[in-house]
Amino acid sequence: MAVVNDVLDGAWRKGWLSRPSLDPQTLLASARRSTGLDDAGADLGWRLRLDLLTEALHGEAALSPLGLSIAHGQLVSALANRLRAHALWSRHPDILTQPIVAPIVVLGQMRSGSTRMQRLLACDPRLTYTRFFESWNPLPKRRSSMSPDDRRLRGWLALRCASLLNPEFDAIHPTGTTEPDEETGLQNISIFGSAFEAQWRIPSFARHGEANDARPVYEEFKRLLQTIAWLRRDRRPRPWVLKMPQLTQDLDALLQVFPDARLICLHRPADALVASSASLAQSQMRVQSDRVDAHWIGREQLRKVALRQRRTREARAGSAVPQVDVCYNDINRDWRGEMQRVYAMLRLALTPEIETRMARYLAKPDHRKLASHRYSLADFGLSSEDVRRALDAG
Repeated sequence: MAVVNDVLDGAWRKGWLSRPSLDPQTLLASARRSTGLDDAGADLGWRLRLDLLTEALHGEAALSPLGLSIAHGQLVSALANRLRAHALWSRHPDILTQPIVAPIVVLGQMRSGSTRMQRLLACDPRLTYTRFFESWNPLPKRRSSMSPDDRRLRGWLALRCASLLNPEFDAIHPTGTTEPDEETGLQNISIFGSAFEAQWRIPSFARHGEANDARPVYEEFKRLLQTIAWLRRDRRPRPWVLKMPQLTQDLDALLQVFPDARLICLHRPADALVASSASLAQSQMRVQSDRVDAHWIGREQLRKVALRQRRTREARAGSAVPQVDVCYNDINRDWRGEMQRVYAMLRLALTPEIETRMARYLAKPDHRKLASHRYSLADFGLSSEDVRRALDAG
């Protein structure tokens, strides 16, 4: 990483390359130039969030040259997708009539086993899900139906870059271009959520998101799901399996937008949950900053876990939607029995064919890579007593 940073810094100083800007207007202008589009949609909070995020990146994140380049690229990409989405909705208003019926929400904090649950459910062809390339590249660059859809190629390139820059990524979150994956890329378009917080030290931006009404974000999120469904030309109204750690923080807003949702609520022992979350954040932050404070990451992840636990508990208590609780260790011990409980809540039959598909997924080498991810609370300046106090207070 040091070599890459030195090369970038030298190229900027010598004028061989332009230093990437994080000025909000410059970012938006770059997105407009790259797309040839102008309308980024009504301001339902995204412009303020863009201002706050770029301020935090300048003042708090301590970005390296590589981090500055990645941040610039991510934000221009998010804004370009915003422009493409609004242009597509203007041309095809019927997109917003696509049904998103009774979604199944895998409700788990970071590192709670939510990816495993989502991919087990994705073995069932009666359900649908977001694929990696659709989350991070929901809108094709094409201008007409005759142009090729470049989203899979862009998704594949993004994964290759991520693996090259951060070899730990494959062990922490093994995935593939067409694998089921979380919808964090969709929330990037709203300049919102956990994808930003997990890779940059931006506490002021995080506090703003926690303090404000998230319903407009989830209304836009629904429109983006409708867009993905429309682009697939799949007219079957299959329940969508949704999965993002952010949903534990915003469950009340999510249920206002999807009042017919069903919840699969995941639980993992708190010490492992906090330590693994901190390890993931540290792994991503040190790619983009030379000044990564492991103890700050530990405190921040513990605070987030406590906050999300409390908000999930409150939203669940105020809702009558179908729900089931599933423990991480119980899935390890008897995944078939736990999936039978999940399917009973969903009122679906768990057939032998689907069980066989699930067993095949669990036997994949990529799934077993997760066992190589090592972490401990002590690495982040925390103890079991710290975790207990924080969660009891929450």
